[in-house]
Amino acid sequence: MDGITLERLFEFVGNHLYLVIAFVVVTVLLIRDLVESLLRKYEVVTPLQAVLLINNEDAVVLDVREPHEWVKGHVADAVLISVGDLDKKLGELEPYRERPIIVTCQSGNRSITACGKLVAAGFPKVYLMKGGMTAWEEAGLPVVKSKQQSK
Repeated sequence: MDGITLERLFEFVGNHLYLVIAFVVVTVLLIRDLVESLLRKYEVVTPLQAVLLINNEDAVVLDVREPHEWVKGHVADAVLISVGDLDKKLGELEPYRERPIIVTCQSGNRSITACGKLVAAGFPKVYLMKGGMTAWEEAGLPVVKSKQQSK
């Protein structure tokens, strides 16, 4: 770059500071997302992809919400283990070790933690349901409302 081009770049940055900051933030977020997707050991699926896994591969849904959230509506035949109890209740998932396990919570945030714990415990087929139960219900998929807390 010659001096004139560099001078024009500084002028552009000075005149469009918010635009440049927005560009840098978006670039950093995209790079972070790319790096995370390359490093994670679980797959992210949509609710409709989760239905296909349930129907075609006998996947199990692990709901990591709290019991008071569970009773408001959950996936039929899901297993409830809140994310806070997952470490001490991993043994309850042993019968499902070789089956795909789809992890869900309300919005998808707690599921990230649970997926990491399952992968660390050696579960080979772990899936995170993108958007959690909110996305499931928005997709018009059925929920079961009951007082039963787990199978």
